Amino acid sequence: MTETTLFFYITEHCELCTQAEAVLVATPIEDPIPVEVVDIAESEELVEQYGTRIPVLRREPDGAELNWPFTQEDVVRFVVNP
Repeated sequence: MTETTLFFYITEHCELCTQAEAVLVATPIEDPIPVEVVDIAESEELVEQYGTRIPVLRREPDGAELNWPFTQEDVVRFVVNP
């Protein structure tokens, strides 16, 4: 079985990103999954791909994405039922 990793695409001074982070931190998940925070400003390609959509939570290895706005329930469904 392949291990799931989450990538949380954000950037600095992004109020929506701050709100999404608060939702993620408060979401109770029985088996924690690693979350790698990625600042899209570090890559032109990421700015092009996510610039108007952040914050975005991406699940690997399948590449599924959960776009903002999302709730704790949305995050649990996204993480627990890939």
